[in-house]
Formats: sequence, structure tokens, C-alpha cells
Amino acid sequence: MFVHSAFPSPLGPPASERDAKALQFIEDMTRNADSVQEKVLAEILSRNADTEYLRQFKLNGAADRDTFKSKIPVVSYDDLQPYIQRIANGDKSNIFCAHPISEFLTSSGTSAGERKLMPTIDEELDRRQLLYSLLMPVMNLYMPDLDKGKALSFLFVKAETKTPGGLLARPVLTSYYRSEHFKNRPYDPYNVYTSPNEAILCIDSFQSMYTQMLCGLLMREEVLRVSAVFASGLLRAIRFLQLNWKQLAHDINTGTLNAKITDASIRECMSKILKPNPELAEFITKECSGENWERIITRIWPNTKYIEVVITGAMAQYIPTLEYYSGGLPMASPMYASSECYFGLNLKPMCKPSEVTYTIMPNMGYFEFLPHDPSAPALSRDSPPRLVDLANLEIGKEYELIITTYPGLYRYRVGDILQVTGFYNSAPQFRFIRRKNVLLSIESDKTDEAELQKAIENASALLKEFNTSVVEYTSYADTKIIPGHYVIYWELLTKDPTNSPTDDVLNQCCLAMEESLNSVYRQSRVADNSIGPLEIRVVKNGTFEELMDYAISRGASINQYKVPRCVNSTPIMELLDSRVGSVHFSPALPHWTPDRRQ
Repeated sequence: MFVHSAFPSPLGPPASERDAKALQFIEDMTRNADSVQEKVLAEILSRNADTEYLRQFKLNGAADRDTFKSKIPVVSYDDLQPYIQRIANGDKSNIFCAHPISEFLTSSGTSAGERKLMPTIDEELDRRQLLYSLLMPVMNLYMPDLDKGKALSFLFVKAETKTPGGLLARPVLTSYYRSEHFKNRPYDPYNVYTSPNEAILCIDSFQSMYTQMLCGLLMREEVLRVSAVFASGLLRAIRFLQLNWKQLAHDINTGTLNAKITDASIRECMSKILKPNPELAEFITKECSGENWERIITRIWPNTKYIEVVITGAMAQYIPTLEYYSGGLPMASPMYASSECYFGLNLKPMCKPSEVTYTIMPNMGYFEFLPHDPSAPALSRDSPPRLVDLANLEIGKEYELIITTYPGLYRYRVGDILQVTGFYNSAPQFRFIRRKNVLLSIESDKTDEAELQKAIENASALLKEFNTSVVEYTSYADTKIIPGHYVIYWELLTKDPTNSPTDDVLNQCCLAMEESLNSVYRQSRVADNSIGPLEIRVVKNGTFEELMDYAISRGASINQYKVPRCVNSTPIMELLDSRVGSVHFSPALPHWTPDRRQ
């Protein structure tokens, strides 16, 4: 039902007066993107003029673009880490920002194997909440009557810790779900969840998932959309149902809650929701006991209009599996955000996954763009790059995103590579291409080539007593089975075949690699169960020569050929798999605790 509004929107007729105001806000911001950006930069520089970081560059109170660009360097996390460590250790002086740092948001990107710490301030929650408030008004343009039911949204908090100075350090979504903005949110008929807050806020991933799935099954007829943050997270929920449907059906049949659910607040909450329902239990048993799980989402939740997950970047690998389980339901990827900053939203959320573009909202921070040229020399302070403003981008070109934020990141390299696809009014629209330098990713983990190389060096040390070495390797992220896992192909040189490494030693090599990977990977393995055990496939001698021959036959130069450290081409993977002599898996979980290494 659409309303006649005092705020007509070029995007389409709004569903309510509130939606009309949200859509008008989008219009105002995108029509005047350049002037909004100028104002945002001036605000950030003016309010933070007396901070230690900005004072060293002698802006002398200037808040204009030209002075900013001529005096402030482009930086990466490693440049800022000494300042960030001081804040973490308890320094309360105005280092980056005039407002007090309220907590650290932990990035999925890592530095020295630990999650990056992004300082934030209280008002950033308001800014993030503002972007969230724009998502449903846009969705309502494409999908009517979403106020007539509920969302089965699998939402989770992750482990948080405290820095030596007492500040919380936690992922951005954990910060949001634990905030009063979320816990005491006003009733919104377009955003009613089947999951109770008690389940979402439970730190135990099994108890949280079990309760959220149980509630989703109890309210199956009311569910209008099924969502998770990432595509991999929704597939993990489906896998959880495959493994636990018998116990879930038992609980529904008897009206009693699984004894493994020990969280007192969940048990109290579920005592008001869970009643015996033998008919529903029988239905779930019938649907889940068979081997065919095609269209399981629409079979169990028949009124689902679409699924909502991030399906861009590394998540695109999950699209075929999602299509199988959903029966081809539309997939909405509604927004583009990171721990450092929330950036923008998808104004055509019902588009095909391959066509997802995000429109930058110029009020969220100050954005600059470094033309992406992989062959260009590395940046240095002696040769500063020429950055392009938001309004001057060229369609079709790729750029690396550089941000300046209210909490005090100045010309910071996020590491995202974006391609400009067009403009909405004067605001650019982007396709997310990839994270820079990321080799392997299953979910929020990001492993680059240097880290993989180090892990292989550490693991291959176990081979020395057998006079064996790794002569070549490559890898890929296997997501055919949920949870996905890293696959490493090794070609070994064993000098004494009578003393070759045993299966147990090669299994231990898998674990040694996992122990060498960053804390995000290890948390995903240990606490989140979102990544499976690492696998090493030992290939026959000469395999990597065949790989080179194949590449040269396809036009590669023999002089410039390098072994790819990650593969995703089907013919190459078929070649490698046809030469596998033995397969090995990590026999145990790697070490991980929520505490950061000091």
C-alpha cells in the first residue's frame, strides 16, 4: 500500500510517510554529493583540529580540501598502529579525535596476525543507525507488504575483550547488537525478527543458532524473508538444520527445550514461546528426513519473498548453493559497510547478484579514490598519490577506497577495490571487486599470500627430519561443503623414499598451518565453527610442471610464468585433483582465545 506524500521520490512511490522522508534524504544527499563531501570534510577537520595527529601536519586551522590534500599523507593501518596502541593502553588524550574514544571495533582484516583495532566514538552508532534506517524504505519500493510478517534473520554476537586501558574491543555488529539502539529499538512492523534478543545476544554459537532456528520453525508461516549477514552464514544455518532437525522436531513435538540450551535468559524466553505442536514436528520430519534438500527454504518457509545476504566479493562463490536451497528466490545485498565506516546502500536490491551496485552516501565520511593500477610502484610519503574526489570518478575504472572519518581516520586505505558502474544523481555507484591482496577467504577471514607462505614454511619444518621439503604449492577455498575450508596442494621432494613423512606427520602439518594463520581464521575455526579443518592434498611429482605446460598452452609466457598461489579455474583444479596421491586434514582445533596478544 503506497501513500501520497509531500515527499515524492524519483526512486518510486513510498510505502509510508516515514519511507518518504527517508527516500527524500537519499535524494538530498546524492543530488549534492560534492557539496555534502566538502561539508563533511570541513566538519571533521574543524572539530578535530587540535588533535595530536592533525597538529603534526600544521593545517593551522584550515579545513579546505586543497590544504588537506597537500598536507595529510595517505596511510595504512601499520602507520597508525603506534597511536592506536597508545589509546588501547589507556592514553585518553585527543590523539585522533576531539571526542572520547568509546571502544574499538575489530576489523576482519589483520595486522601481525591480530584483528585490526579501529577506534570509534559514540555518535558513530547514530550514523550507522541512519544508514540502517534507509534500507527498508528502499526495499519497500520493490517488495510490498513486508509489514505483514517477520524476518528469520540469523544474527550473532562474537567474543569481545578489553584492551589494557579498559576499552572494549569487538566486531562492529557485536557492538551494534549490544547497543541500546538495537536492544531497545522501537517497534517497526517492517523489521520484526523471529529471533528473540536473548538468542541473538547469547555468546555460545550453538545455543544461539539452535534457538534462532527453533523460533524460525515455530513461526514458519509468518516468515517473509530469510537473512544472515554473509551468504556463508545462511548456508551454515541450513547445514545446522541438516545436522539438528531431529532434536528440533523433538522439542516442537513435546514443547520442551533441548537440555544443551543452558542459557537462563533463553530458557525463560522460550518457555513462553514453545508449546507442543506434533503436526509441525511431523511436517519438519517429513521435509528434513529425505535426501533432497533442493528448495528447502521455500518448502519450510513457504511465504519467503527473498533472501538477504552479502553476496559480493568472496561471498559470490556461494551463489549457486544458495540458489539450490532457495529455489531461485531473489537475493538482496542491501548495504556496503566495514568496521572503519559504513559507506552506502543498494538502490536496486532485487537486481541479479552479478549486477549488485552500491551507491555511496556522501554524509557517512569523506571519500577519496586511488586509481587502481597493479603495475604502479608502491606508494610512499615521498611520492604521494593523486587521489580522485567522489564527484570526479570515471565510469568503468577501478579505484582503491581511501576514507577520512569522524572518529579520526585520515586518508586511510581500507583495502577495497571498487569499479564505478554509474551515478545516481551525482553520487557514484560501485561494484565491489575484491579486497586488495586477499588470497583465500571462506567468510570474514582474509588470508594473503605472505601469510600463506609463512604458514607453509612453519608447517614444512615438520618435514625436515624426513629429509623432505615442499617444492611447490597452491591453494583454493573449497565451499562445496559447509562449512568451507582451505585446501592446500603440496608437491614434495623426498630424498629418501624409505623415510618419507607419515600420514600422522602430514596431518600435523595441517594443524601447524592453522596455528600460523591469523586470529580471525582461528576464531572462525574454534568459536564460530564457520571454517572446517584445513586440508593438504599431496600431488605427484611433476604436477606443477604440468600446470605450467597447461598455462603456456593457454597463452602464458614461459618467461613470465609464476605458479598461482590460489586457483579457481575448473580445468586447473581438475588437473591438480587428478594427480593427488594422498589427502590429509588438521586433526585438532588450533589455539584461539578472545584475548589479544600483548
